[in-house]
Amino acid sequence: MAKLGRELRTQGIDIVDLSLGEPDFDTPQHIKDAAKKAIDDNWSHYTPVAGYLDLRESVCRKLERDNGLVYTPQQIIVSTGAKQSIANVVLSVIDDDDEVIIPTPYWVSYSEIAKFARAKVVFINTKPETGFKLTPAQLDAAITDKTKLFIFSSPCNPTGAVYTKNELEELAKVFQKHPGIFIISDEIYEYINFAHDNGGGHQSIAQFDYLRDRVIVVNGLSKGFAMTGWRLGYIAATLEIAKACEKIQGQFTSGTNSIAQRAAITALDSSLSSTYEMVKQFKERKQRVMELLKGFPALKYTEPDGAFYIFPEVKSYFGKKAGDEIINNASDLCMYLLNVSHVSTVTGDAFGEPDCIRISFANNMENIEEGFNRIKKGLSLIS
Repeated sequence: MAKLGRELRTQGIDIVDLSLGEPDFDTPQHIKDAAKKAIDDNWSHYTPVAGYLDLRESVCRKLERDNGLVYTPQQIIVSTGAKQSIANVVLSVIDDDDEVIIPTPYWVSYSEIAKFARAKVVFINTKPETGFKLTPAQLDAAITDKTKLFIFSSPCNPTGAVYTKNELEELAKVFQKHPGIFIISDEIYEYINFAHDNGGGHQSIAQFDYLRDRVIVVNGLSKGFAMTGWRLGYIAATLEIAKACEKIQGQFTSGTNSIAQRAAITALDSSLSSTYEMVKQFKERKQRVMELLKGFPALKYTEPDGAFYIFPEVKSYFGKKAGDEIINNASDLCMYLLNVSHVSTVTGDAFGEPDCIRISFANNMENIEEGFNRIKKGLSLIS
């Protein structure tokens, strides 16, 4: 959708981009300054495959400070983005025909990475009625003797669902009965969390001691520090898995960019005030989006507790027409909104939920207002 939007812009068409999967903010100045200093200080040579030791120490401090999780630097592997971190783990633990459980909706690369490893992907469909969150009963029913890995995110892309400690503990009790299953906990949206207001906040399934050796925490700097283009992610895992990931990464890419690593140390060790200011603005945008959605009675949606997306169900428009154009599915609706309303969104089919579309509020308030006005006008022409 981003590519199609760019193509329309080259034709002089004004496109409001509500498909963004990254913060629209710039990297904070103190992090940029650290990168500039690293260049001047000649951090320009090959880096260790696992990442600089002092960066891995910074990751350990962050995990203990923010999550109450204690790891050694030897259990941390730094990669070229969280996506590579996930791929390293999947390739480390999966053999042919192992089953990988993924609750839907899910981030698009989970299933494709599992397929690279020749796994059988088992999807569990979650529903708006449960806040798009997996129930223990659903998880228990999906596990077989071939289940090797479970992958999920909290906060979730695309739904914004955030698991509470109690909800994670109930899932953890199911995993406790099945000791052969690894869990990838994708926590890349950790800081973009609006649940703090109701006594919640980010919780990691790695906090349960009886699961710790089977949980691989995946995180990075893209979302919480507005550093998507810097490409830096990391895992925290058992020493055995960390070593396996290091071996795999050593053959694919070797060590992550040196300048990004030096900047990451500053990001992780400095005050989070810039992050919290960014999240404050995301929260204000979310509140405005929830107000705007009241003008769309045909859409069904749940309020996101994290990330920067709303994921409404749009199937009430399926089978209807806008002029000569028939809206058969969510992909058709997204293309209609792009070509007619000039607003880019993303079909839910990409995330394993074909009845929904993803609308991002990682854009300024003016564009959000304009985008929703255009969507409303476009939807009014469908009958």
